[in-house]
Formats: sequence, structure tokens, C-alpha cells
Amino acid sequence: MKSEILRFLKNAEGEFVSGQELSESLGVSRTSIWKHINQLKEEGYEIESISRKGYKLKSAPDKLDREEIGPLLSTEFIGREIVYLDTVDSTNEEIKRRADRSREGLVVISEEQSVGKGRLGRNWTSRKGAGIYMSILLKPDIYPQDAPKITQVAAAAVVKGLKESGVDAKIKWPNDIILKEKKVAGILTEMTGELMRVEYITLGIGINVNNGIEDFPEEIANKASSLKLEEKKEFERKKIASAVLNNFEKLYSDFLERGSISVSIEICKANSILLGKEVRVISRKSEMLRKAVDINEDGELVVEDGDGNRESVFSGEVSIRGIHGYV
Repeated sequence: MKSEILRFLKNAEGEFVSGQELSESLGVSRTSIWKHINQLKEEGYEIESISRKGYKLKSAPDKLDREEIGPLLSTEFIGREIVYLDTVDSTNEEIKRRADRSREGLVVISEEQSVGKGRLGRNWTSRKGAGIYMSILLKPDIYPQDAPKITQVAAAAVVKGLKESGVDAKIKWPNDIILKEKKVAGILTEMTGELMRVEYITLGIGINVNNGIEDFPEEIANKASSLKLEEKKEFERKKIASAVLNNFEKLYSDFLERGSISVSIEICKANSILLGKEVRVISRKSEMLRKAVDINEDGELVVEDGDGNRESVFSGEVSIRGIHGYV
């Protein structure tokens, strides 16, 4: 009922809606309307109430629930079902708990993660109400070896969504989003399946939006930051989240239809912070200095040694040599 009332108030575009009109349209008593209005106020909605005029929505909180993000989505299936949580251990883990009984495109968003994680098992700082912590359930008909390509699709979607919000972010292959030499977002792609079949993919996206300096411990303060700290202003999280989801569906659908991530790769290459730089590539067995020269059609980083020999990097750590924040 709250959602229906909120929709009426939003559609009124700053004009009053009478309690009688709400009551008749929704088929409930005016007392019920009043109770739900008070609940909305408790959730952070600023609603003006005047006798004989009704109710007027003056402002809405920057929440990441269906009511706030839904109207901003242009998608057909991504985010058409949103599970919004106040707190969760991990949005990726919540997706896994729901995967068997949910359709592709389910999005889980939480205001806080208690055990959020990033690539290589690292922790992801997730203060309540400051960032965007969301995961998407995907069920593509692809081979397991193609699953890592989803990371490049997501990276392209995140950087495009941020640019639409006025943030000139870059991509550090394969899954970090960089702003002014500090990490502000990360992507974690996890596949569940068999040798020749993908059952589902859990795509986690974490973006530090309005986090303050107190959210970054001293040991990572020189490497990680937020949009607010770097751009010196606050952002509406719901606009960024919806922009990322809108762009992701377009790029992901293109991948499924064409069997290629070429469009996403071009975005990643155009916004890469690695290409043309000397990088340190660290794998389990070796560490080497190379020049990053390309990202191939499979989403692998192509590096070149001093003799001009090229090879593809598909796993391991990559850092820009000599730049403090990435080593």
C-alpha cells in the first residue's frame, strides 16, 4: 500500500493529493492512508499535510529500493525484481541463496554488508547508506570459459553509468574502477555451474559513493576513496545505480545476441588506465614487468616484453609500475 500511495504522490509532481482521492482510488479508509503516510515520513520522505488539501511529496530519501530506483530504469529484465535489504552478509551470497527460485535479472541491493568481499577474498568496506552494494543474478546460455567476459561487460557499464553522473572514472583491468588514481568501485563475478554448462552467474558491484574519509582505514587510505571525497560533492546513489543497471542490460544483451563483447571491450579500452603503461604482472608463479598494449576480444589483457613479444594475461594481479596507489 505504501508503494501505491508513494506512486500517487510522485505522479502529482509537487501538487497536493487529497486523502479522499487516495482513499477512493486505492479502496482503503482515510485512516489507513494516514497511517501509511506516517510510515513514509518515518522512512525519510518529506510529506506536507494540510487539512482540506491533502498530501504533497516535498522530497524523497536517497534510498535504493524498488520505489526509488524503479522509475529510473529503462530495462526489460535487469532490476525488474529488486530485493532491498537494510543489512546483509553479502549481496552476492544473498543472490546465491535465491538463485534456484529466481529469474534472471534479479537485483539484490543492501544498505550495508557485514562481510562484503572483493576480488581475491579481500574485504570491501560497506558503511550503511554511503555506497552502492548490489548483485545481479544472470543465467546466460554460454560456456563456462566465457563467464569471465561478464566482468568486462560490467566494467564498461559501471564506467558509462558514472560518466552519465558526471564522473570521469577509468578502468584498471580487469575489475577495478579508478578515480584520480584511487579505487572507488569494484566488480566480483562468481560462476556456479558444471564443466560444460553455466548454471548461473552472480555479478557483484560495489561503489563507494558518499563515503567519508573515516570509512577508509589508514592502510588503504592511499589506495581507496569515494566519489564524494574525490569530486568534493555528494551524489544521488539511486541515479548512479539505475544508470549502471541500464547500461549493463544493453551491453549484456548485446553480448548474448552477438556472442561478442566487442562493444564492451571498446569502452574498456577507451577508458583504460593501464594501456600504454609499464605494468607489473603478478601471478602465483611469477612476477614480470611488461607494457600493457591491448585488451583482446576475450577480455584478456595483452602485454608486451622489451623484445616486442606479446602474450595474454587472464589472471593475476596487475599494477602500474611507479604509481603508489596500485602497487
